[in-house]
Amino acid sequence: MKLGIISDTHITKNYDNNKLTTLLNKIKEVFRDTDEIIHAGDICEKIFLSEIKEIAPVRCVRGNLDKIKDLDIFTKFSVSCYNIGVIHKLPENLEEFVKKHNLNILIFGHTHQPLIKGTDFNVLLLNPGSPTKPKAPFKRPGFLKPIARPSVIILNIDDEDILSTYVINLKLN
Repeated sequence: MKLGIISDTHITKNYDNNKLTTLLNKIKEVFRDTDEIIHAGDICEKIFLSEIKEIAPVRCVRGNLDKIKDLDIFTKFSVSCYNIGVIHKLPENLEEFVKKHNLNILIFGHTHQPLIKGTDFNVLLLNPGSPTKPKAPFKRPGFLKPIARPSVIILNIDDEDILSTYVINLKLN
């Protein structure tokens, strides 16, 4: 199964139509062969969900700025042998949370910075960043100045393994 993962789109009724069209065309391109789209919150308005549902089925959670009240703040589902959780903001006691929900993978948003990271307690953390309001990572010694890039994540899982997971930096100009 191929999952397209997105978060923090912050699309409102006042969002620029040209920018929205460009974003949707790029999302359609990068998610064209996904089986499902996961949105980790801060969608803001239903208009964006309606558009991406034309690409693939969408599973999403409510973020702290969402006006869509009928969304859950956490959801859990399974793909093959992997239990996957989706939440907007990481819980304070992460290890306790993932153990309580028996998760192998936790997808989250809120930071606007992409992240793919394994934990000491054997959980894969995925944050797709934001395609509309990206934030640059923290500066680290020895590296050039970090750049904020619009991004999403692709996660490929077969019957037994995570085949790949990677960040796609979106060129929206």
